[in-house]
Amino acid sequence: MLTIYKSTDQGLVVLNEVISGCWINLIDPTTDEIERILNLGVPQDFLTYPLDLDERSRVEKEDDGTMLILLRIPYFQGTKVDVPYISIPLGIILKDDFLITVCRKQNDIMQDFASNRIKGLSTAKRNRFVLKILLNTAIQYLSYLRVINKTVELLEDKLQLSMKNNEVLELLKYQKSLVYFTTALKGNELMMERLQRSQMFRMYPDDEDLLDDVLTENQQAIEMVNISGTILSSMMDAFASIISNNLNVVMKFLASVTIVMSIPTIITSYFGMNVAFPTDGLQSAYLYILIGVAVLSALVVVIFIRRDWF
Repeated sequence: MLTIYKSTDQGLVVLNEVISGCWINLIDPTTDEIERILNLGVPQDFLTYPLDLDERSRVEKEDDGTMLILLRIPYFQGTKVDVPYISIPLGIILKDDFLITVCRKQNDIMQDFASNRIKGLSTAKRNRFVLKILLNTAIQYLSYLRVINKTVELLEDKLQLSMKNNEVLELLKYQKSLVYFTTALKGNELMMERLQRSQMFRMYPDDEDLLDDVLTENQQAIEMVNISGTILSSMMDAFASIISNNLNVVMKFLASVTIVMSIPTIITSYFGMNVAFPTDGLQSAYLYILIGVAVLSALVVVIFIRRDWF
């Protein structure tokens, strides 16, 4: 899908043709859409790199000044998949008079820009536009991290009474997501540091301050991911032991019940044998036997309770 935007006093408007100061947004583009952008003088590699889901964050520049900024953004796949949250590449191509963003999947970050939910957005100010994308990316990582932490807290409550591995497997899914986030954020950090050294954002003081904010937010996201990952890893180990202990408690209870129930079976089997017993002449012998069984079983139950075997 190819959409062309231009900032106006009333906000973003959609155009049919490429003009100076516009923003071209490509989401999973078709062959015809890619060909249309190639005719604008954009290198083909700059369009194909962001469509590869395994591409790493980096900066590339051609001799004519065309620049590609490739970063990895967070992406929510859904709660039913093996890894709910992953990172995908987003390409930002800077030409002399317009800007292009390329991504394989529709994502919340570009949706925020296209929906005009970003304050002070101007497609003509390319450097400022890039910084806002970087800042919104770091903020989106932090937002997804908060959702992951809340989900983990809910799973923690379930795990305390669990005797199965379902909740532990759910935690493993989110641990994988944190690994994806850690790798992507560190790659983005290296890319941003290179941009900072390139001096491209030193022309305006506001851009330089915004870049510092981007680096700060990205570093905060890295620290939060590391903390969440460490806590989650320790939690999984602890709850694996809790599940095993819960199972042992149940097995101990069942073993105790089996022992108590075996006492009446042994006694009644003994008195049920076809041989002579001292109580054969008593009509109420069965009553004495039942009382004896009850007393002996109660005594065993008391002993088990005192030893915390029940």
